[in-house]
Amino acid sequence: MKILTDKILSQSAYTADIDVPFEKIDIAEWLFTLPEAEYLRCCPPDHIGSGVTTTDDGRRMVINVEMIGTGLVIQHYVAEEATASYCRMNSISDVFTPVGRTQVNVIWELIAEAIEDGRTRYTNRVTSHPTDVFMDFLAAHGQTFEQAAVARQEAGGDHNRRETPLFAASIARRAVAKAAAK
Repeated sequence: MKILTDKILSQSAYTADIDVPFEKIDIAEWLFTLPEAEYLRCCPPDHIGSGVTTTDDGRRMVINVEMIGTGLVIQHYVAEEATASYCRMNSISDVFTPVGRTQVNVIWELIAEAIEDGRTRYTNRVTSHPTDVFMDFLAAHGQTFEQAAVARQEAGGDHNRRETPLFAASIARRAVAKAAAK
């Protein structure tokens, strides 16, 4: 399978401010210990399931199952970078649509940065690229890339807009709980 990195299927980035100092935030720790029930609370009813695992060669992975628009998406996110302030997760995602199954590439970036008054800004950035499998799927179903991109941008942007503040609140709760346990 080939990822067509020269084409963007969808891209969105939303931010939410957290009333917790940047130094207390650990996005990687939050992401790789996130209980499934908490994941479900971060974008109901879209979020369906999640789990943490590893690749065969030992890299950390997060599996997310969610509805984005009319597609059931199974994300197989592999950590390319995972630090307290930045995670870059890369997935070949399975998408089950009303007319069949295909695959897209999704890059999920989780970013924390210090802002004024001892607070933190969280950014949730999601970029989706088509694969050759996806392009063949579109052709087989008489849809253009442009049509698919408009639909994916609308659905993905709406999903990201709704989940970002809930992720930020969850990250803040985790940071506060960790600080209280010390």
